[in-house]
Amino acid sequence: MKKFIAMFMAAAVLAGCASSGNQILKGETAETVSTKITKGVSTKDNVRKAYGDPTNTSFTDGGNEIWTYNYAHATATAVSYVPIVGLFAGGADVDKKQLVILFDKAGVVSNFTMQASKEELKRGTTE
Repeated sequence: MKKFIAMFMAAAVLAGCASSGNQILKGETAETVSTKITKGVSTKDNVRKAYGDPTNTSFTDGGNEIWTYNYAHATATAVSYVPIVGLFAGGADVDKKQLVILFDKAGVVSNFTMQASKEELKRGTTE
């Protein structure tokens, strides 16, 4: 029985967090991104070497390319582990980061922004 409880607790701890998206963004801030990307200088190749392939690519009406990189890390809240209660009142704290880069028609960075936010996801009824 003790072995079962230990295995259950280990599984609960491992299931308590998850990340998705570009793992390179995990340790990035607006300041660290500014050291790797320079407006008017950095190219698509420079950005791809630093961050890999983008999560999403789109275009402006003028034909400029936009690359978006996303990262999210969710950690289950403590109440999520309470039997029965966790089914209704559980949730997760989510740290999100997004890097958006605008390239001109020559493939050079014309602008970029790095944003970080925190969200709380709740399970069950909403008020």
